Amino acid sequence: MTSIQQRAALQRQIWQIANDVRGAVDGWDFKQYVLGTLFYRFISENFALYIEAGDPDIHYAGMDDSVITPEIKDDAIKTKGYFIYPSQLFVNIAAGANTNDSLNTDLAAIFTSIESSANGYPSEVDIKGLFADFDTTSNRLGNTVADKNKRLAAVLKGVAGLDFSDFHGSDIDLFGDAYEFLISNYAANAGKSGGEFFTPQHVSKLIAQLAMHKQTSVNKIYDPACGSGSLLLQAKKHFDAHVIEDGFFGQEINHTTYNLARMNMFLHNINYDKFNILLGDTLAEPLHDDEKPFDAIVSNPPYSVKWIGSDDPTLINDERFAPAGVLAPKSKADFAFVLHALSHLSSKGRAAIVCFPGIFYRGGAEQKIRQYLVENNFVETVIALAPNLFYGTTIAVNILVLSKRKTDTNTQFIDATGLFKKETNNNALTADHIEQIMQAFDSKADQDHFAKSIPFERIEANEFNLSVSSYVEAKDTREVIDITQLNAELKTTVGKIDRLRADIDAIVAEIEAGE
Repeated sequence: MTSIQQRAALQRQIWQIANDVRGAVDGWDFKQYVLGTLFYRFISENFALYIEAGDPDIHYAGMDDSVITPEIKDDAIKTKGYFIYPSQLFVNIAAGANTNDSLNTDLAAIFTSIESSANGYPSEVDIKGLFADFDTTSNRLGNTVADKNKRLAAVLKGVAGLDFSDFHGSDIDLFGDAYEFLISNYAANAGKSGGEFFTPQHVSKLIAQLAMHKQTSVNKIYDPACGSGSLLLQAKKHFDAHVIEDGFFGQEINHTTYNLARMNMFLHNINYDKFNILLGDTLAEPLHDDEKPFDAIVSNPPYSVKWIGSDDPTLINDERFAPAGVLAPKSKADFAFVLHALSHLSSKGRAAIVCFPGIFYRGGAEQKIRQYLVENNFVETVIALAPNLFYGTTIAVNILVLSKRKTDTNTQFIDATGLFKKETNNNALTADHIEQIMQAFDSKADQDHFAKSIPFERIEANEFNLSVSSYVEAKDTREVIDITQLNAELKTTVGKIDRLRADIDAIVAEIEAGE
C-alpha cells in the first residue's frame, strides 16, 4: 500500500470511529474525546519507544511499575517532558477497557499523573492541562458511570484498532496527519467557530511559503493567534530541509484550542523544548515580548473582533502601536494584530497575515495605519484570494505580506480571486494555484489581470488604498460582439420577416377574394 493509500484508508477509519462512537452527542462536543484518545495513544507509544531504545529484548508495556527507579523517571522527564508508567500506557488500558468498571476514573487519574510528572521540570508549562478538556465525568458521555465507561471503551478500542504500522519509521507522519485530518473535519462541520481555530492546509501551505520565501534558515516561527497550530505545522513541513534554530512559538486565547495546539506539536514530533505555545489574549497580554524578533510570522487572526483599543489609554504608548500614531478601531481589531506581528518581525524576516478585505480601503484610523505601513515601506504584497476558502465564512479574504528588507518602494498586488477548485462545501487552492501565486510573488513582474507592482507615489495619490481591485484590472469576461456581423445578421433577419409578411398578406388576400 502506498503512502497516499495508507493515509486515505486511515482517514476513512478514523472518521468512521469518530462518528460511530459519539452516538447522539454533537460531533463538535465530542471532538475532545477522539482527539485526546489519539494523543494518549501517540505519547504512550512514543514514550515506550524511547524507553526501549531499539532493544528488542525490552518490552516496556510488559514491565512492572515497581522496576522504575527515580533515576529512570528523572532522566525520561528531562528528555521527553513527561513520564508514563507501564501500567498507564494506552495499550494496557485499552486492552481491558470493556471490563473495567472504573475506566472513567482510572483515565482521569492517569491523565493527572502524566501532567503532574512534569511539575518542577522545564516542560511543566508545556504539559500542564493537556488533558483538561478530556472530562471523563461529563454527562456528554452518558448519564451513568456505566454509560460513560461504555462510550470511553468504544473510543479506546476504536483508536487502538487503527493501523499506524511502524509510525516511528513511516515516511508519512501518520499520527500527526490523522490528528489534523480529524481537526479539519470537525472544523468543516462546526460552522462559524470552525474557522476560528483551523486554517485549511492548502491555504496554510501558501501562507508558510510566503513567510519563508528564499530564507535558507530561520531563528524561529511565530503565530500570534495560533488556533490549533495548523499554520505553524505547515511552516514545519515546508522547512523540513532547512534549519529552525529555536522552534515554534504561538499564543492562543481559547483554552480548548490552546490544548489542541500543544497536542498537535507533540503529534508532529516537535518536542517540548522546540515549541512555546502560551495561553492568553495576544493584544491585551502579549507573552512573547521578551523573545528575539522572529524571522517568520504566519497568522490567520479573527476577523474584525472587538478589542479594548482606545478604552485603554496606555495602549497608544505600547511599542507595538505607538509608531503608527493611532490605534485600530475598538470594533475592528484587524490592524492591531497586523501591528503586533510587525513589531515582532526581525529585520530579515517576513510576516504573512490573513486579513479581512475591508481594512484595505476603509477610512479613519485604518487609513492612517495603512499610511504608516506604506510610508515606512513595510508592505511587500497584498493578495486577494477566492471566496469560500475558509471554514465558517464565504468571504474572499486577503493575505498581507509584510517585510522589513524591501529593496524598492513598490507595493505588489496579486488578484488570485480566480484561482480555486470547487469542492463540496468549500473552494480549495491546488498545488498549481499556489505555484502560480508564488512565481508572481517571487518575480514581482506585472501580469495582465493578475499582478501589478505599484510605485509609492500612486498609492499615496490614492489615499493609501491597498485594495487589490484598485490596481489590478479585472479581466473583461463579457462576450465580444462584432457589430458589423450583427448588423448584417439583423438585415438578413429583417428581410426574411418582410418576405414572410408579404406571403401572409398574399394568402389572406386570396382567402378574402374567394369569399
